[in-house]
Amino acid sequence: MTATALVALENVNKHFGDLHVLRDINVSVNRGEVVVVIGPSGSGKSTLCRTINRLETIDSGVISIDGQPLPAEGRGLARLRSDVGMVFQSFNLFAHKTVLENVTLGPVKVRGKKKDEARKRALELLDRVGIASQADKYPAQLSGGQQQRVAIARALAMDPKVLMFDEPTSALDPEMVQEVLDVMTSLAKEGMTMVVVTHEMGFARRAADRVIFMADGEVVEENTPDEFFTQPTSERAKDFLSKILSH
Repeated sequence: MTATALVALENVNKHFGDLHVLRDINVSVNRGEVVVVIGPSGSGKSTLCRTINRLETIDSGVISIDGQPLPAEGRGLARLRSDVGMVFQSFNLFAHKTVLENVTLGPVKVRGKKKDEARKRALELLDRVGIASQADKYPAQLSGGQQQRVAIARALAMDPKVLMFDEPTSALDPEMVQEVLDVMTSLAKEGMTMVVVTHEMGFARRAADRVIFMADGEVVEENTPDEFFTQPTSERAKDFLSKILSH
């Protein structure tokens, strides 16, 4: 593990009943790094993502954020969790609140920001993700792509140290995928530390500093996108890429 690691997982194991979904995972993510996690369904990618925010507990091992081990519960966990932004597959916006309210809620309630300050920041972020004009609408009035961009703005409003994306485009219609990936690519260029679980190989190639390939609960391979996509070293990765890239 490097001294600059913002996120570090050491010997992390997780079971769901008899299923061993994470097997001795050792992964670190450095400040400003974009790590894309790919692999077949059921390989443990989303579980990995969720343990970093402690939405899933782990059975053994240590997860640290910025040098601090994740506490099991309580205020320490809430504080640390607010440093880890999370963007889900299904947006998870509050349906009864406007776009602007969705984005200001966390900073006011959790970070203790003043409402005016939170509102100003929220409008800046909505502009940054290209939907400032939708601020007074409700989530149901937006397309899926717009809702996901609100979710990204909401995560950014907490000033997180790292942003986690759990298959952020998989619930979207194909024509909306690119608008979300464009926002993610621009965040990557701006130096945001990101961990992205995705099936979007083009994004992985373009925006990742490092690709982690998982299968059967294990990290099978990690490399630069260029090396991984052109010269995968494991049979498992070769097999996966041959199926994915031939489509």
